[in-house]
Amino acid sequence: MKNKKLAFMALFIAFSFIGGNIKIMGTVAFDSMPAFLGSLVLGPMYGAVIGAVGHLLDAVTSGFPLTLPVHVIIMICMAGVMYIFSLTQSFLEQRTSFGIANMAALTIAAILNGPVECLLVSPIIGLGAAIGTMPVLTLVSIINIFLAQVVYRALPKFIKEYHKEIKN
Repeated sequence: MKNKKLAFMALFIAFSFIGGNIKIMGTVAFDSMPAFLGSLVLGPMYGAVIGAVGHLLDAVTSGFPLTLPVHVIIMICMAGVMYIFSLTQSFLEQRTSFGIANMAALTIAAILNGPVECLLVSPIIGLGAAIGTMPVLTLVSIINIFLAQVVYRALPKFIKEYHKEIKN
């Protein structure tokens, strides 16, 4: 079972690398959608790794435009966001409707991935740059999360059931 987990994780990392090449503004890209989807399919730990490695690959191919320390902070934040997103989604899915779980997980992850992350790197990049990046990063985060949730919802039931075994 471990080989299957690693293979799926590698696949999501590859998709994250591809998404990282679709830039919106500066370093803001679609590299996190596969990580959010991987968090839903494989669980929080694997989603955290996908998010961190996916961002690192995006930063490497972009030439670390915000400096290495900033990208390391963002990489750690991405791992945390994916972990919290996956736990929130699965916890709320068991206790509420799928729609409420989606909205709550999307809201929490978008706040963490947008404003919170910008404020964490603001001492290095400056408050003006952080505030200027915040709206675009938050909007792209919402789009990434929403797309991941739509794709997850569209997956056939047998794939979700199969991956419930993989999550454990």
